[in-house]
Amino acid sequence: MPTLLRLLNQIAPYRQWISLSVLLGFLTIASSVGLLATSAWIISRAAERPSIAALSVAVVGVRFFGVARGVLRYLERLVSHETTFRILAGLRVWFYERIVPLAPARLMQFRSGDLMSRAVSHIETLQEFYVRAIAPPLVAMLTALLMAIFFGAFDPILAVTVIGFMLMAALGVTWLARQLTRRSGAAAVAARSALNAEVVDMAQGMADVIAFNGQARQAAKIRAAAEALSCAQRHIGRVGALQMASINLLINLCALAVLILAAPRVEGVLLATLVLAAVASFEAIAPLPSAAAHLQTQLSAAQSLYSVVDAAPLVIEPSAPLPMPSACTLHVENLRFRYAESEPYALDGITFTLPQGSAFAIVGGSGGGKTTLVNLILRFWDYQEGLIALGGVDIRRLASAELRARIGVVTQQTYLFNTSIYENLRIAKRDATEEEIIAAAQRAQLHEFIARLPEGYQTRVGEFGLNLSGGERQRLAIARALLKDAPLLILDEPTANLDAQTERDLLTALQELMQGRTVLLITHRLLGLEQMAQILVLQRGKIVERGTHAELLARHGAYRHLYMAQRQWIG
Repeated sequence: MPTLLRLLNQIAPYRQWISLSVLLGFLTIASSVGLLATSAWIISRAAERPSIAALSVAVVGVRFFGVARGVLRYLERLVSHETTFRILAGLRVWFYERIVPLAPARLMQFRSGDLMSRAVSHIETLQEFYVRAIAPPLVAMLTALLMAIFFGAFDPILAVTVIGFMLMAALGVTWLARQLTRRSGAAAVAARSALNAEVVDMAQGMADVIAFNGQARQAAKIRAAAEALSCAQRHIGRVGALQMASINLLINLCALAVLILAAPRVEGVLLATLVLAAVASFEAIAPLPSAAAHLQTQLSAAQSLYSVVDAAPLVIEPSAPLPMPSACTLHVENLRFRYAESEPYALDGITFTLPQGSAFAIVGGSGGGKTTLVNLILRFWDYQEGLIALGGVDIRRLASAELRARIGVVTQQTYLFNTSIYENLRIAKRDATEEEIIAAAQRAQLHEFIARLPEGYQTRVGEFGLNLSGGERQRLAIARALLKDAPLLILDEPTANLDAQTERDLLTALQELMQGRTVLLITHRLLGLEQMAQILVLQRGKIVERGTHAELLARHGAYRHLYMAQRQWIG
């Protein structure tokens, strides 16, 4: 029930559209009732061979109701689909806006394919919530009221009889359908989510799956998920067949009951009119059991969405953020952080101060906590103890959007969208001019490569930027940072996984990027660190050494050990 109420609350802004659609639906049913009732009267009256004049009004009525039924049905479908699409668009925007504050920390607990399934297929499932679960019951209630008035004008017993059969169909069959599909509806949503997740994983990891001959295993997973979905859908289909048979049985029983009860109470000409009016009224009742059968699927889809958006964000925005300081000195003091209480600290007692305009490097092996530090500075996570301050202000008291606007980032895994190079560069600055974009590409030593492409800056980079080499992707990331022109620059393993020549070329481009900025370089490669004002050696979440390149080499400690090991490997 809480899920149903939340859904109803979310579609409340569209109540005017919903009301118009329900009104048109009711008028369509009323036209159907009028068409059948008037047609029955004409046929019965014509058997008495009256004059044409006696039938003229009824003939006009048949034509009117026939035309009105078609026009109203068209308008009802037009408005109902417009309403549905507006609701779906609103739901998609709402879901996106609600998950943005959860990224990336809280969203890491979900598979990317599962999130895609919730954002796409589960919201698509909810389009039937309005079409099946909201409009039909409202139309049915208005139709029942109309039938009560219509049959009550002839005899209250007839009104009670027709309404009784309508209630049996609307409530009894609907309740039965809901009970029979309660589990299968939830199972269908879960199976569809699992299937989508497996397909996305397969698509993203296709090369590795093929390389390790895992096609059969992955296909078996997809087949199992598809079979689970098919099984749930077959059960829902069988229930649908049962409910339609039940509805048809009740329609025929209602027609028989009206025939028996009306025969001694009304004129013979009106007998067929009442019977067919009763039959026509069930057009409003017939969709209800099907709506109930699919309601559990829709509620399960909604619960799946709510389970994501209701998650508490791990990063809390300040209620009254402080103004962004002009200085870019980065101060970290006694910083401690762990991803979960059951895990050891990823950072344990980190302290350093990066003065404005200086360049520091943090080095160490994998798993030392380097990237974790970057995530904390960007407020992707919030630390448990200690302090990170920018310009003397705790970053937790600054608006995250303003904080990130002051920071440029180049990571080892730059994400590129499957669009043009031009659009991928504009991510850093949406209002950038073409001249600014070209200038940034030139400074990143990327422009000559782009100029050689047939489509230039409009060349699509492909999925994950796979149409570009690793060095080209990193240069594009550097161009983004240049275009953003942020005073604080974080370089997180910017030359990882590149060959020696490409690495040297990128280091040249990075020198251009670092000029005039406060720089924090995160790396496990000890190449080109001589110009760093200070180097921090991070191991197991703690700073074990600090100093310049020459000072650290002279100490014969962890830094020298790493340096000599890399030289030996390179040599």
